[in-house]
Amino acid sequence: MRSPSNWAVAVRKPDGDIAQVHQPIASPMARHFVFRLPVIRGVIALGESLAIGFRALAISASYAAQEEGKEGEEVTTELTRAQLIFAFAIAIGFAILLFKVSPALITDWIGIDAGWFVLVEGLIRVTIFVLYLSVISLLPDLRRVFQYHAAEHKAINAYEAGEELEPETVQRHSLIHPRCGTAFLLWVMVIAIFVFAFFGRPHWYWLVATRILLLPVIAGIAYELIRFAGKHTGSRVLMTILAPGLWLQRLTTREPTLDQVEVSIRALKEVLALEGRESPETQRVEVMA
Repeated sequence: MRSPSNWAVAVRKPDGDIAQVHQPIASPMARHFVFRLPVIRGVIALGESLAIGFRALAISASYAAQEEGKEGEEVTTELTRAQLIFAFAIAIGFAILLFKVSPALITDWIGIDAGWFVLVEGLIRVTIFVLYLSVISLLPDLRRVFQYHAAEHKAINAYEAGEELEPETVQRHSLIHPRCGTAFLLWVMVIAIFVFAFFGRPHWYWLVATRILLLPVIAGIAYELIRFAGKHTGSRVLMTILAPGLWLQRLTTREPTLDQVEVSIRALKEVLALEGRESPETQRVEVMA
């Protein structure tokens, strides 16, 4: 979980205890107004979320590795910076190749006319994305990840509804949330159709270049849309427009156990304590998922 100035991660250790790690956020958005401008702030926020997400995964992996260590042993190290950068580069490179470059090249290879090019490309991109999520959701290890994903959503939903943050209470809330990263990714793909429409069907090298270089701009626009939706969840029209992104979360969430909900609550309470605030009216906490 993250707030404007802190993030916290909770991990269930092999011995059953819950460990907590928290770090401050030194965001560029706090230092200069330019980084708080619409779209630009979305690019910054996305970069921060990815960096924090990889660090959280490194912390989780470190605790999991204790299973073969001494009982009660504490985590003293995380993955090195070089390891994190390498993992980050591989993951981002794979995502760009699979969801950005491949759909463009496939559409170009098919020979679609310029007038229909970006629409067909967008349909191929969304199809690959949905198929990818469908396949990985069948993996047992990913199912557990998706359960924790849902536990995060439930905790945030309970918090924003002003409910008591107890496992049994939180468990009753929805596993869908409008600020989810899954919905964000879908809207990145939809918005890309409109942005790439300005470029038609260029030569293959410009095709690849535009799909990579314009990704930050598209992500920034998608961030603004998700941010706006998070503040207007009571609008039926807006929720209808965003419905596909909410439906897609059914692929990336699974009903969590009470133990998993307890972990999500611990992370949420930790970041709230760091901010010194307890109510949703005075504090915005974002889902890191």
